[in-house]
Amino acid sequence: MSTHLRIALGLAAAGVPPLPLRAGKMPFGNCPACTKNACGGRPNMKTPGPCTCPAPCHGWAAATTDPNVLNSTPWARTWWEAAGVAYHPGGAGLTVVDLDNAEAIAWARASLPATRTVPTTRGEHWLYQGAMQGANAVRPGVDIKSTMAYARWLGPGTGTMTVLPDVVRTLTVKEPATVRPAAVTVPAPAGDGKCPHRTPTYLDRGIAMAEQRITAAREAVHATVYRTFLAVLSTHGRCGCLTEAHTARLFTAAQAKGESPRHCTDAWTNALTTLGLSHV
Repeated sequence: MSTHLRIALGLAAAGVPPLPLRAGKMPFGNCPACTKNACGGRPNMKTPGPCTCPAPCHGWAAATTDPNVLNSTPWARTWWEAAGVAYHPGGAGLTVVDLDNAEAIAWARASLPATRTVPTTRGEHWLYQGAMQGANAVRPGVDIKSTMAYARWLGPGTGTMTVLPDVVRTLTVKEPATVRPAAVTVPAPAGDGKCPHRTPTYLDRGIAMAEQRITAAREAVHATVYRTFLAVLSTHGRCGCLTEAHTARLFTAAQAKGESPRHCTDAWTNALTTLGLSHV
C-alpha cells in the first residue's frame, strides 16, 4: 500500500473525502471514457462523488470516503503515481481560507477569528467548521476552498477549529446592482435588537479593523468597500450600536481610497438590503 493511499484511507475514516494529486498539485485528468465529461457522470461538477467510471475522474467531485472505491484497482494504481493527497473541504463540512503570502496572513490575523492553521509552502490554511461556496482570488492572496473545490492535505494543523464566521462568507458575495437612494447620506440602522457587545471597545475595534481593511486594499477597491460594509453590518447592524459617527469613519476611509460619496452611499445601502436591514 502506498503512503498516499494510507493517508487517504485515514482521512476517509475520519469523514474527510480524499483524492489523489498529480505533479503540479492538480487532480488527475479524466479517463478517455470521461474526457470532456462524455460520460455525463457529473454535469458541471455540481454534485460530489465519482461517476460510474472506475477511475478517479472529475477533479474534486471524485473525492470519496468509500474505502472500497479508494482501494479499487484503478484508484490504487493512481495512488502509486500520485504526488500528493487532496481533499474536498465542503464534503467534510469545512472551509479552508487559503492564504498565499505574508500579507494575506497579516490580513487574516487582523480580520478573522483565530482557528486551526496549517502551514503551506508559501503561507497558511485557516480551517473553519462550516461549508460555503468556494471561490478564488476573493482578495489579494486569498482563496476560499470549500464546496466544489479541493485543498491539499498538509497535515491536521494546530489550534482549535472555530465556526465559519460571516466575515469569511461575505468575501464571496458580489455587490448587487446599484440601488440609488434619494438622499446621499445613509444613516446607520437603529436596530432594536438586544445588544450582544459587552463593551464599546468591541465595536470600536471592529470599526478600526474595517477602516484598516479598506485602507489596505490595493485592488478591487469597490468590492472591498462593499464587503467591508457588509461585514460590519452583519455583526453590528441589528442591535443599534452603530452611529452616524461610525458610518462617517467608514465613508472617510473609503473616500480616501478614491471612492465617491455616492458610491459609498450605494455600497452601504446595498449591504443593508442584502442583510434585510433596509427597513430598519
